[in-house]
Amino acid sequence: EEGEEGEGPSTAGKGEDEVLLASASFEEAEIRGALKKMACEAMREIVAATGERTDGRSTTQVRPISVEMAPLPPVVHGSVLFTRGETQALGTTTLGDSSMAQRYEDLEGEKRKRFYLQYAFPPFSVGEVGRVGSPGRREVGHGNLAERALRAALPGEDEFPYVIRTESLITESCGSSSMASVCAGALSMRAAGVPLKSLVAGVAMGLLLDESGEGGEPIILTDILGSEDALGTMDFKVAGNEVGISAFQLDIKCEGLSIE
Repeated sequence: EEGEEGEGPSTAGKGEDEVLLASASFEEAEIRGALKKMACEAMREIVAATGERTDGRSTTQVRPISVEMAPLPPVVHGSVLFTRGETQALGTTTLGDSSMAQRYEDLEGEKRKRFYLQYAFPPFSVGEVGRVGSPGRREVGHGNLAERALRAALPGEDEFPYVIRTESLITESCGSSSMASVCAGALSMRAAGVPLKSLVAGVAMGLLLDESGEGGEPIILTDILGSEDALGTMDFKVAGNEVGISAFQLDIKCEGLSIE
């Protein structure tokens, strides 16, 4: 709506806040932040009102799981293709003697690891094109989390004296690929004949908080999607079995959690 000629848009009939908003200028980051906040609020309102998430699941439902054992030739001692929804990991395990242990240094000097998990997240797993090179901070962190989750189930060195190298190659990702790596790693080691104390599995949980101040009930999600990870208030990766928890990682995206 135009005012008098040369006077720009008319402010007739508009409130003071609307006039200020129309005349303000915003940085791109501010606009992106506002849109993300709206998307977060909309996602929470939909789940709270319908009990269904964006893919039609309930808050406690896990995506369909598919396991294909030994998809690779036996030159790889153990392999598995683990798929949960649109997240897929190709897990492989190879065995070696003590000379194949991974050497590393810390403040106490040089050490060796008889079990190590290496995690790879190529750009094509999320439909992108990018450089494939040495692992970055994210790959190292995800690999360490999955490795820590599986370490509790390993047999003692006197029972199984071999070095165990496990790799998780993420071929598709929409949700927690680190927890898919836990599942794929345990299954590939079992396929390689490693006498694990028990199988270990992992899942990523999510939390949606009402940050509007209206006191809405928190909503807990099981097996979160990539969008729920990005727009949720918190994601909580937890691994273990029916006996206990072997590893967990918490990522809070709000100003803290109340005791309630």
